[in-house]
Amino acid sequence: MSKRTKIWINILGAATVVVLVGFVCAVGGILYLLNSYGRDLPNYHQLADYEPPVVSRIYAGDGSLLSEYARQKRLFVPISAIPKPLIHAFLAAEDKSFYTHGGVDYTGVLRAVLVNVKNSFSGRRPVGASTITQQVAKNFLLSGVVSYERKIKEAILAYRIEQAFTKDEILELYLNEIYLGSGSYGVAAASLYYFNKSLDELTLEEIAYLAALPKAPNNYHPVRKYDAAVGRRNWVLGRMAEEGYISDADAETARQVPLVTRKPERANIFKAEYFTEEVRRELKVLYGDDELYGGGLFVRTTLSPRLQAIAERELKNGLVTYDRRHGYKGPVTRLSREEDWLKALADMDIPLGMDSWQLAVVRDVQDQRASILTRDGTLGQIPLDEVKWARKWLKGEYLGAAIKAVGEVLSVGDVIIVEDLGDTDNSQVEPEFSVFGLRQIPEINGGIVAMDPHTGRVLAMSGGFDYNLSEYNRATQAKRQPGSAFKPFVYAVALEKGFTPSSLILDAPFVMEQGFGLGKWKPKNSSDKFYGPSTLRLGLEKSRNLMTVRLAQYIKMDGIVDIADRMGITRNLPRLLSMSLGAGDTTLMNLTAAYGMIVNGGKKISPTLVDRIQDRYGETIFRHDQRVCENCQVGEWQYQEEPKLPDERKRVLDEVTAYQLVSMMEGVVQRGTGVRIRVLGKPLAGKTGTSNDSFDTWFVGFSPDLVVGVFAGFDTPRSLGNREEGSSVAVPIFRDFMKDALKNEPSIPFRIPPGVRLVRVNPKTGQIAQAGEKNTILEAFRQGTFPTKTADVLDGFNSLVQTGTKVRTGTGGIY
Repeated sequence: MSKRTKIWINILGAATVVVLVGFVCAVGGILYLLNSYGRDLPNYHQLADYEPPVVSRIYAGDGSLLSEYARQKRLFVPISAIPKPLIHAFLAAEDKSFYTHGGVDYTGVLRAVLVNVKNSFSGRRPVGASTITQQVAKNFLLSGVVSYERKIKEAILAYRIEQAFTKDEILELYLNEIYLGSGSYGVAAASLYYFNKSLDELTLEEIAYLAALPKAPNNYHPVRKYDAAVGRRNWVLGRMAEEGYISDADAETARQVPLVTRKPERANIFKAEYFTEEVRRELKVLYGDDELYGGGLFVRTTLSPRLQAIAERELKNGLVTYDRRHGYKGPVTRLSREEDWLKALADMDIPLGMDSWQLAVVRDVQDQRASILTRDGTLGQIPLDEVKWARKWLKGEYLGAAIKAVGEVLSVGDVIIVEDLGDTDNSQVEPEFSVFGLRQIPEINGGIVAMDPHTGRVLAMSGGFDYNLSEYNRATQAKRQPGSAFKPFVYAVALEKGFTPSSLILDAPFVMEQGFGLGKWKPKNSSDKFYGPSTLRLGLEKSRNLMTVRLAQYIKMDGIVDIADRMGITRNLPRLLSMSLGAGDTTLMNLTAAYGMIVNGGKKISPTLVDRIQDRYGETIFRHDQRVCENCQVGEWQYQEEPKLPDERKRVLDEVTAYQLVSMMEGVVQRGTGVRIRVLGKPLAGKTGTSNDSFDTWFVGFSPDLVVGVFAGFDTPRSLGNREEGSSVAVPIFRDFMKDALKNEPSIPFRIPPGVRLVRVNPKTGQIAQAGEKNTILEAFRQGTFPTKTADVLDGFNSLVQTGTKVRTGTGGIY
């Protein structure tokens, strides 16, 4: 071997060693990187159990949509239901070798490296080479921070994901998770947002536009950046043609079509904000935010849209009616003559509470009319007749002088609330102008609840004049004094202890020592009169305070505290005689449910707003009615008897006592404080309530199958004014609600349980009616009891004196 040959062999050997050492070092470096970055990576197996956040929806009892809750607008669609052209578009635009690579496209990586080297000299952004699998790894398992370290982790995870999942499974995750702009996650949500179409309705050019969005949705907005959007869409069409998914001719045809988006039609949502918000709070407590806003819950509520619409309308009308009785509190604001009035009105974002109301500015004022300009640019006039109600509001809910000219109420530049009265003919308005009425948002507020008394299902609920003005729910959150609306439960205890509706109680002055330094307690009737011995029925019908206190003193407060607790009105009611007059706080919802237990025969019910909840797979995870029907699921009807569901309701009141109360409260409507309701001519019963100084006004009443509660008062308690009470504020709301709610319903009488004996009596004395006697009533007695000719009168003498904390002995008695 020559010397020269040996030299070449040595050089070749050295080179081989260098290459081998380099290879080993490279492999070692790669293994080191894989080991270093591959440790502590997220567990990619969790993708197998991935449940993408989807929208939760709340429905009314008739299936109407009430609300949707979601952090991300997404509709999950399985890969089998995604059209092939859409898949082809995304593959062409994002990862043409998706079905052949092992998670990383090494050719694409090399190409990206060369481009980025070139871009580094020109100052352009670096480009990526992420495969769809890598994007899945990034979107699901890693942060969005751009770094070489993250790219390495992304590649490692992509390889592992490819080993654990099929290509179709990976593609399904990608197409349902990817963000495509405007709050749309996944291709199904984006299809609805941009084109108001389901996936199978998309045209080729629309498919191409969706596939153009993943890189930078904001850069390809279909309106603000139309040219860029069309350019990117056309690029996708070209890529689809290059990959053989479509023909060149199809691509060219699609390129010529303008990019036209179509906003999705607004979901037909029935608005019941107070009700829906109460349901949302319950769901949050039951399942937490993550499940509520991403769990895809299907919630079927108890709401009746028909009754809800009536409830909201009549509550608002009732509050407005009260407010107009107590004068005008002035304009919303005032504008100077130099301001642009139309622009100023347009800039005012003030919820008004009524759809028919709008803002306007006063342009000119005369004695008989005022000229106005409404927010929508309409010119109109307000006649004197429509401002006569607007006497000046005075402290204490008093009124100023009568209005004789429009100028006493309105001035030029006043921003006011008006209502278009349509084609109303009014001689005070010039013929070419529309007639408007002056309106104002009432300061008083209130709530209304309508409930099925047999199940506790809340059929309608409104917690205020307008949810946009105040989210505070006065039906469920406001704890107020029910006043005389609590009295039926005092009378229930008396009936349980052997009294009858004809038992006589003395209606006379009542004075009680309250203890050292506390003075005397002197309750009185609202009329400031005394009526002598009166029947239990009359005491409830006329809402006599003195009779109720005297009765409560005799039967003791222990029983009254117990019935308040077992019927869910209030817990731990203080054992004070004033509590018998409704001085303890409760909510409208709880009191309405308690009245429901009276009309249903004394069975316990719990108010509920939700009938059933299903998860994203349709499995029922909550049901209000937990009863099991053994024979409900049958293949066919073979003349077998109907299955009977067990009645599992707990008894909280004797059924005879319950009917006696129903009968007595029917008298409240026929002859007592609720007589304004009698005009409806339906079997109705209930009780008014007014707290001290008319701070709170109530009426809770029922038909045989519907119980309704109404509350009205100021949020910061103060008197509603002289002579304002439950009969003047709450009763008209109840009456007008029931008028529409029962309009097409048959007049079903109240159900009489076994053990009741109806006897015709004189309603004033409670004694058995004589032959031919007029103005008698049928009184409900328990079997074995009936009025005697020599009835005792409960005079209430008792030697106990009540202090603020306990009952102790003292002088007491009647004065």
